Amino acid sequence: MIWSKRDIKETRFLLLLALLVGVLTAFAGLLLKWLIAHIQHLLTQQFSESSSNWLFLVYPVVGIFLTSVFVRRIVRDDIGHGVTKILFAIARKQSHIKSHNCWSSIIASAITIGFGGSVGAEAPIVLTGSAIGSNLGRMFRLNAKQLMLLVGCGAAGAVAGIFKAPIAGLAFVLEVLMIDLSMGSLLPLLVSCVTAATVTFALTGTQPLFSFHHEYVFSVARIPANILLGVGCGLVSLYFTRTTNRLDEFFRRLPNPYVRLLVGGALLSVLIFLFPSLYGEGYDLINLLLAGHDESDWLTALNQSLFYGNHHMLLIYLSLIIVFKSFASSATNGGGGCGGIFAPTLFLGCIFGFVFSQVWNMNDVLGVSLSENNYALLGMCGLMSGVMHAPLTGIFLIAELTGGYQLFMPLMIVSVCAYLTIHVFEPHSIYAMRLARRGELITHNTDRAILTLMSMDSVIDRYSKFLTPDMSLGDVVHQISASKHNVFPVLNPQRQLVAVLYIDDIRHIMFRTELYHSLSVAQLMVEPPARLTTSDDMEDIVHIFERTGAWTLPVVDADSHFVGFIRKSRVFTIYRQMLADISNE
Repeated sequence: MIWSKRDIKETRFLLLLALLVGVLTAFAGLLLKWLIAHIQHLLTQQFSESSSNWLFLVYPVVGIFLTSVFVRRIVRDDIGHGVTKILFAIARKQSHIKSHNCWSSIIASAITIGFGGSVGAEAPIVLTGSAIGSNLGRMFRLNAKQLMLLVGCGAAGAVAGIFKAPIAGLAFVLEVLMIDLSMGSLLPLLVSCVTAATVTFALTGTQPLFSFHHEYVFSVARIPANILLGVGCGLVSLYFTRTTNRLDEFFRRLPNPYVRLLVGGALLSVLIFLFPSLYGEGYDLINLLLAGHDESDWLTALNQSLFYGNHHMLLIYLSLIIVFKSFASSATNGGGGCGGIFAPTLFLGCIFGFVFSQVWNMNDVLGVSLSENNYALLGMCGLMSGVMHAPLTGIFLIAELTGGYQLFMPLMIVSVCAYLTIHVFEPHSIYAMRLARRGELITHNTDRAILTLMSMDSVIDRYSKFLTPDMSLGDVVHQISASKHNVFPVLNPQRQLVAVLYIDDIRHIMFRTELYHSLSVAQLMVEPPARLTTSDDMEDIVHIFERTGAWTLPVVDADSHFVGFIRKSRVFTIYRQMLADISNE
């Protein structure tokens, strides 16, 4: 650390840390994927394709139980809602993420998903990457602004590595996580994204994550279908978002973790038994719908289910999965499992796009034929844009995931239409809405971002001397003569704040020596317009200054012990300096 401070420029050191974060997050993502694949293979390799498997009723409950025990007995902390946790850490904890998040989410989500939990591995690995960035930055004692950047680097590297999508990693941080990035912040993010993707490419090959069978190029005749698909994706995103939130609230209200396990595990097991495609992340079904050539390929989606052999039930089966996917994902997390909504979003979008194209072709709408493969791909983009409120992430992630770069124009149309549709009903993404309701969301808000980066210690003026109620006016004048302050705290013997004394209030009697022994501080002190506490954040402090019209306010701790004064002028000075620093980048 001493060497880095002495011999390396700050910007270069940040680039080195961004590179290291990219490497570590790539390996974390590869480890998680390896664990999930091996657990699933071990548990399901003997399953029959032509009949239902009763173990689908057992595995998910066991997975949730094991995850719940791991979290409660070993981690002893809540590790769910990964991206929301990152947003909260940025908003309220100066980008501090606990060190156990560097590994706990990997183990918990591997158990959950490997045993069939209907969630994704991406949000846990994003939390892992951000935790790596946060703890690495704290180890080198970076300031709050640099720490926030490393948290973003971890998240960007995680998305770039696990999806082999460096541009999508950058877009995700810009749209979902970060707070007004400047040009100076982009380079570390790019380094982290490229590094993570390169490590993944080197170890797993450069082929896209999903196989994609491209048929028709973009044509003007299909624009109405693209617009309609985008609107439909927006409405499905709204259904998924609201259903997921209501189910999460339902599980949170259950009083006992074992009751949550029983309800969530039972619901998840029944759904997976009826619809085996809900088992795990669902990437096998996505590959099938994207790469299948005809109905004989697509009908294999019915394998291992009660629908097997009923060819005419394919669209009904897929439509029911769209309805119940949010129930399966919420039951997984609500019951005690660990996972995110990246994979469920892609899964839902792929199915909805496929069903949309099949229904369109059956009705021969406008005399235009749609490619099921193309529209399964476009549906993934639309759901990603709608659920996450991240149209750029949806466009670039799907293009990089599948190599479908020839469909950029349809991807943009569907993405924009989906985003505009859901934005009419929900102004915040599924990640941000909980924080937004509590007023704790600062993403893309420069004012709140700067106030969050400001620490109370930087604005507190601490006093070594104070007044007591029994002091005389003469004692006060003597203290004032040796001080540059214009307001003084009045404390009791326990150093608790009783009141304050303003020089302006006694200026007219300061030189009347005949009053020096007849007036005491108790007769001159006044109650301040408000008392700030050490638990207040800077945004609350600014609001209190605005409400009271005061220029100086005292700060006390939880026991009313005096800490110091905060002056509005000092807050404004530091605020303007930080704003200028961000602008100059």
